[in-house]
Amino acid sequence: MKSRRAALQLAIAATLAPRTSHAEPISSVPSVAAAGDLSEALPAIATAFQKRTGKSVRLVFGPTAALATQIEKGGGAYELLLASDETYVQQLERAGRTANSGALYGVGRIGLFLPKGSKVRADGRLRDLGAAAKDGRLQRLAILNPTGGPYGLAAKEALTRARVWTQVRGKLSLGETLGQTAQHITSGAVQAAIIPMTLARTPKIEAAGDFTLLPADWHHPLRQRAVLLKDGGQTAEAFYRFLRDPEARAVFRRYGFVLPGGR
Repeated sequence: MKSRRAALQLAIAATLAPRTSHAEPISSVPSVAAAGDLSEALPAIATAFQKRTGKSVRLVFGPTAALATQIEKGGGAYELLLASDETYVQQLERAGRTANSGALYGVGRIGLFLPKGSKVRADGRLRDLGAAAKDGRLQRLAILNPTGGPYGLAAKEALTRARVWTQVRGKLSLGETLGQTAQHITSGAVQAAIIPMTLARTPKIEAAGDFTLLPADWHHPLRQRAVLLKDGGQTAEAFYRFLRDPEARAVFRRYGFVLPGGR
C-alpha cells in the first residue's frame, strides 16, 4: 500500500512527465486544476493518459471555489478544470472563460464513517448518531465546512434530513480541506464523520474504520463537471476527451464516483 501511494506522489512531483528521450518541453505541458477529492483518482488517470498518448499533464489540486475564482480573474494559466460542483463551471462559462459547457465526469456520494473503536453504531439512516450525541458516545463529529464547498453543505443537508443536526452541531470538527478532515479522523479526535466516498476509498482512511453510504436524495446532487478552458491546447483537449474513455471511467468508479447515467 505504501509503495502505491509513493508511486502516485512521485508521479505528481514529476508532473507526470513522459519517460522518453523526447519528453515535451515543460512549457507545453498543460496545467489541470482539479478538486481535492480527485487527488487519488486523477494521478492514476493522468498516468494512463501518458501511457496511451505519450503526453503529460500537470495536476494542481485545491478547493474548486478558490480555483474557479483564480481562473475567472485570469490567473493560474490552467487549460482544464475538474470541478467538485458544476455550478462553478457554469459560472466560468458565463464569464467567458471556457471553450465549451463541459461534461459530467462523476457524481459524488457521502456517507457515515466510523473509526475503529467508535461506540456509535453503523447506520445508513443516522438513527444512532443523534442518540450518541445525547448519551456521550459521540463527542466530536467531523465534516467538511458547510460554507466552504459542496461536500460540507451536503453533510449538513443530510444531518438535517436525518433530524440530528440540532443534536450534533455543537460537536462538529470542521475541516477546511479533505486533508484536514482526514487528519481529524486518523488522529483519533472524532468518533464519527460524514465524508465523501472518495475520501473513504483512500488507503489511509479505508484502513481506519468503516464507511456506510447515506441516501443520495438526502442532499443536493454532487454533480462534478470537467470543462476545457478558453485557451486550452491540444493536449488539454485530448486529456478532456480521455476523461470519458472506458479506462478513465473505471478509475473514477474505483475511487468512489457514480458515473454519469448511474453506472
